[in-house]
Amino acid sequence: MFRSSREDWGFQLLINGFLLIVLILILIPLWRVIMTSLTPLDVYMRGGTPAFQFPWDWSFAAYAQMLTHPTFPRATLNSIIITICGTTLSLALTVPLAYALSSRTLPGRKIIIALILFTFLFHVGLIPTYLLVAKTLGWTNNILAIIVPPAVGVTNVLVMMRFFEGIPEEIKESARIDGANDLQVLWQIVLPLSKPILLTIGLFYAVNYWNEFFTPILYLNDQNLQPLPVLLRNILIGQNFSEYVDYDVSRAASIESLKSSAVLLTMLPMVLVYPWIQRYFTKGTLLGGVKE
Repeated sequence: MFRSSREDWGFQLLINGFLLIVLILILIPLWRVIMTSLTPLDVYMRGGTPAFQFPWDWSFAAYAQMLTHPTFPRATLNSIIITICGTTLSLALTVPLAYALSSRTLPGRKIIIALILFTFLFHVGLIPTYLLVAKTLGWTNNILAIIVPPAVGVTNVLVMMRFFEGIPEEIKESARIDGANDLQVLWQIVLPLSKPILLTIGLFYAVNYWNEFFTPILYLNDQNLQPLPVLLRNILIGQNFSEYVDYDVSRAASIESLKSSAVLLTMLPMVLVYPWIQRYFTKGTLLGGVKE
């Protein structure tokens, strides 16, 4: 008993130490970006960014310049529209598909699951997808090209299906005895019991839509439609910084501060959303990913 407890304590200590190292490796570059975004221009010109000390002379000039420039708010609005519409469409398609597949009496259930897995294992490729979206459907400079193709994720469907399978069948049968059809069972019985998995899968979809930048580069040639990740990518690698942000050397913000503030402002919405969903995240993932 004593030896077993000691081994468990040592294993837990090893895990905690490993997680602490991972946390430090994550926090160091994040801290550097935060310090760079808050460093005034005169401090930056004298000695660069104070990487491991607190900048007592704060300067929010970089944030003010980014937020007041018309390019950044417009790109932010585009990202919000794409994320909200895409997540709503994805959940509207994923929920009924996963609920139908969770029924073991569904005719052809195994064949449908096999076909869904086939699309996951064998992707059609970039060129056929581009020809379908841009040429056949004509969705160039249309946000539907960003929202519709990734609307249903195979992994998300399977995780949600496993969660629905864990709901006792007796609850559904009692509702059917009272005269409820399958749609009423889903809407009035299953969904109220599925808040953890809905928020978890919704977060997966939202993060995917918010961070997507390659697909908009392919289909959105109009700069007024480009989302925030594309603008951030152009700012970070652009040769001419003033093409995307009005840069003036007389203002109290360096180019590096502007780039760092753009990085932090881009990641801020997902950082704010995650703590609100975090309490459901573990429960939804475990219950949806483990089959009894």
